[in-house]
Order: sequence, then structure tokens, then C-alpha cells
Amino acid sequence: MQDFVTRQMDLIAASPAIMAAVANANEAHAGVTEADVIALDETWRQEIASASRPLISNLTGSDASMQLRMMVKESEGRIAEIIVMDTVGLNAAISGITSDYWQGDEAKHQETFGAGPTGAHTSDVELDASTGVYAVQASRTLLDPDSGEPVGAVTFGLDSLSF
Repeated sequence: MQDFVTRQMDLIAASPAIMAAVANANEAHAGVTEADVIALDETWRQEIASASRPLISNLTGSDASMQLRMMVKESEGRIAEIIVMDTVGLNAAISGITSDYWQGDEAKHQETFGAGPTGAHTSDVELDASTGVYAVQASRTLLDPDSGEPVGAVTFGLDSLSF
């Protein structure tokens, strides 16, 4: 599983569209307050149940999110979902709609980006509500391929039965 995740991380770091999405999210969210983040997360949660979804649609319609969906499809069932987060822990690109917009309060961001360049987190096997798959989440700090500096984090929801 480690080798598989490493190969997928390399693909993400090599993608100009995904790295641009992270850079754009970092720029857009620079200086946001915790209240701002909570408000954005609440908007996301409200949009899930709504026919009008501007925040969600903007993210899911991006080239970066389309590339993540293609990676999921090409994984032949091994990957259930991919979440790329910015430095704050807000979604920068997603393969599918997540149950919340802010991952920054969860181990997948705190133990990766929050831990620096070598940060990693692997969850226990759990039923993933957003994908309906018994999955393990493997998360790593996302590094800028040029500078090696942390710019965000990536979580792969992996189908636990495929490894």
C-alpha cells in the first residue's frame, strides 16, 4: 500500500493543474480566521442538501478535481476517493463530494501538513460515509516539487479489500 500511495503522490505533485489548484487555494485562504473557515464549512454542508451548490460546483468542476476523478477511475477500485487540501485544511481539489469542506480539524491534515514535510497519517479501516466503502485513509504532506516546501496535504481513501 505504501508504494502505491507514493506513486499516486508523485502523480499529484507532477500535475500542473493540481498544484495550481493548491496554490490558488492557499492564496485565496491566506489570512482566513477560524470563524471564516467554520462559515465556509457550514456553507458547504448546507450546499450538500441543496439544489444550488456554487461552492461545491466550483471545486468539483475544476481541472484538478477532474484529474483526481480520472485517477480514481484508473485505479480499478483501489482508490475510493482523493482529497487534496491547502495549508488551512480546506479542500483544494476532490474526486467526489466530501461530507465537509474543512479537513484541518482532522488527523488527515493535522498529522500531515501540521507535522511538516514528512508528515503521514494512516487511519483504521472504517466505513467511509461519502463513498460507502470500507476504507483506510492514507494521508501525506504535499510538497512543492520545486522547493520541497509543504503546500498542503493529500488523502487517499483506499478500498481496504483491494490491498
